[in-house]
Amino acid sequence: MSQDQAAAVTGETQLEKVRARYGLLAVIISNVAIVAVAIVGVWRLDGDKSVIVGILTAAFTAVSSMTTAYLGIKAVSNTARSIALGDGGRSSRQHGAPATTKAPEPTTAPATPPAQRTTS
Repeated sequence: MSQDQAAAVTGETQLEKVRARYGLLAVIISNVAIVAVAIVGVWRLDGDKSVIVGILTAAFTAVSSMTTAYLGIKAVSNTARSIALGDGGRSSRQHGAPATTKAPEPTTAPATPPAQRTTS
């Protein structure tokens, strides 16, 4: 690998770290904002239980959806990046080890089909 390629990979790695930090920060700030609005909403309703349950359900759904979407997009992005860089999804194994894939054993079909039954 030449020095230019090494510098490009290092720059891309740094950029990816910055994207991950600010993406996570955006998710955390929006989750905190959703929780704050839910708390203020519950506090202002003065005990109307059916509406409080609705507010808390909506807040929980929004927080979980936001977090799940971020983590899903991040996982897909990491996978696509490793494939594009030629890692081939070997990030969990040692990078120097070749990927060994064994072809599946062919299933043997019966030599002759079963005879047809006739009804008389």
